[in-house]
Amino acid sequence: MNYRAVETESEYVARLETGAEWRAEIESLADDVDADAAWFSALGAVQDAELWFYDQEACEYYPIEFDEPLEVASCVGNVSWLDGDRFAHTHTVLSDPDGTAYAGHLNEATVWAGEVYMRVFADGLEREYDETTELDLWL
Repeated sequence: MNYRAVETESEYVARLETGAEWRAEIESLADDVDADAAWFSALGAVQDAELWFYDQEACEYYPIEFDEPLEVASCVGNVSWLDGDRFAHTHTVLSDPDGTAYAGHLNEATVWAGEVYMRVFADGLEREYDETTELDLWL
């Protein structure tokens, strides 16, 4: 296990803009506040979404697409550097009008309404390719 203590530097709340791309809004907030590493949670609703499921045997992401309004019942993630850009690693649980829940890695979604809380760490984090999982993981 690789771990370290983190000090928090600041905390922010933000409203995501209707019609914007969900994850890009979180990355924009991170850019605006110079967050080189952060943890966030969010909630709201989206107009459409693409979740990814990671197949551990094939080491590939498979998309799950929705072209309908969904509630964001839960959204958590972190911000770190990936290939020279701030990257919001985002997982979410979405629900439809019947209450059926869908969960996975949020690739993209169009914001209907969204609110986010972000806690920024004092020191940055970077991602690096991990040969075992074939994922970009924290160093």
